[in-house]
Amino acid sequence: MAQVTVQNLHKSFGAVAVIHGVDIEIADGEFVVLVGPSGCGKSTLLRMIAGLEGVTAGTIRIGQPVVNNLPPAERDIAMVFQNYALYPHKTVAANMGFALKLRKTDPAIVKERVQTAAEILGLIPYLHRYPRQLSGGQRQRVAMGRAIVRDPKVFLFDEPLSNLDAKLRIQMRAEIKELHQRLKTTTIFVTHDQIEAMTMADKIVVMQDGRIEQMGTPLELYNQPCNLFVAGFIGSPSMNLIEGTVRRDDGLSVEANGYRLPVDAGHALEAGQSVLYGIRPEHLDLAEDGFPATVAVVEPTGAETLVVLRYGKKEIMAVFPDWHDFKPGQIVHLRPRAQRAHLFDIATGTRL
Repeated sequence: MAQVTVQNLHKSFGAVAVIHGVDIEIADGEFVVLVGPSGCGKSTLLRMIAGLEGVTAGTIRIGQPVVNNLPPAERDIAMVFQNYALYPHKTVAANMGFALKLRKTDPAIVKERVQTAAEILGLIPYLHRYPRQLSGGQRQRVAMGRAIVRDPKVFLFDEPLSNLDAKLRIQMRAEIKELHQRLKTTTIFVTHDQIEAMTMADKIVVMQDGRIEQMGTPLELYNQPCNLFVAGFIGSPSMNLIEGTVRRDDGLSVEANGYRLPVDAGHALEAGQSVLYGIRPEHLDLAEDGFPATVAVVEPTGAETLVVLRYGKKEIMAVFPDWHDFKPGQIVHLRPRAQRAHLFDIATGTRL
């Protein structure tokens, strides 16, 4: 195992810069998720750490050594790809042990490591099958097993669950997390799915346009997003954002569409200041003294009821526990939880 340090990393493809001075410190044994929309640079950054892309400027360390100029085979990493990258003509056992065979490792050791990895991943019954005889989830386990047998310093995962169906993704998410807890190998995991990031990571790195917007634990990013981009990206459904004006008579509040939205005391804001009032859908409660909103769409999920509503000209969403029999066009009254409200600067998007 090893820590991974990325310092002032830049990457350009010709005249097009795609990574702009990224700095990340990943502790030994930490599970870090790189998350962001398509094209934000997260997979390029992972490939640079793996040695599959060159570095334009900056340094990458795995442990103490700088690995910028080392080929992938000498970085002591193992990568799991989105498309599994299995050899179709080799059995599961041969796929898992192939990298060790290339290193001319003792066949007895190869067999032992393959057997151990197969036991961890529940692949013992499939060792003599070929990839075409496996399901998508089983193929992904084989790809993970191939990484495990190498006993690397760092695991790199490049959107490994994106080809799986929803139920299998949830199952594999738990299996990868459990695997990390068992092996305690430093892991870097790339995804565009913020639910995967929230449920798996020790630390999340949110990226946009080749830059890091915010780093922190899942709950830090959820509870204290540093700007509008992070607030909108982390959390599902996304945070509601309502434009309003700060009022300080009878306590601190934000006036929007003629109603006062409560804010916890302590914000250094001026009366009359224009802000964006952020409140997550799950932090809106039904209350007779709340602001009125019109039901547009009801999405029952069983455990929760998701409701799309109109508040003035703004569309907002609320999530309520259990089942509610709302009808389109119905007026409901909502009260935001003041201690859960976020205020953002309209011009810069920065959290106030």
